[in-house]
Amino acid sequence: MNEENQPLASLADLPIQAMLQRAMRNTLILGVIPAILLWIARGWRDSAMLATGTLISAVSIFGWQRLVLLINARLDGQKTSRSALWVIVFFVSSLTGFAGIIYGSLKCFHGSVVALLCGLALAFATIAWEALKLLKD
Repeated sequence: MNEENQPLASLADLPIQAMLQRAMRNTLILGVIPAILLWIARGWRDSAMLATGTLISAVSIFGWQRLVLLINARLDGQKTSRSALWVIVFFVSSLTGFAGIIYGSLKCFHGSVVALLCGLALAFATIAWEALKLLKD
């Protein structure tokens, strides 16, 4: 395959980082505002579930952003910093922590599982939206 067939290969690091920043911001906005409305309409339990899913989504985007920086530095042949190990440890431990947070929120809040899943799906939705916008330009 050549460069003309791979639109993702032509993207630089800065647009990808900006895309992930916008996705994180949009995830928080699209999660917090409905969580407040859900609190008013259905109570704090469903709102807490949506907020939990939203926070997990935002933190996972942050982890991916740091991991993308590390991978791009390695691919470009740059020397990785000492924090590379911490980026990997944070990424792997956050996955374990997310599982514990999801379990704890299901046990403690007794809210809607659908609200939690909607919050968790926000990361995928905002990254997909921002990626499509980036590829369009």
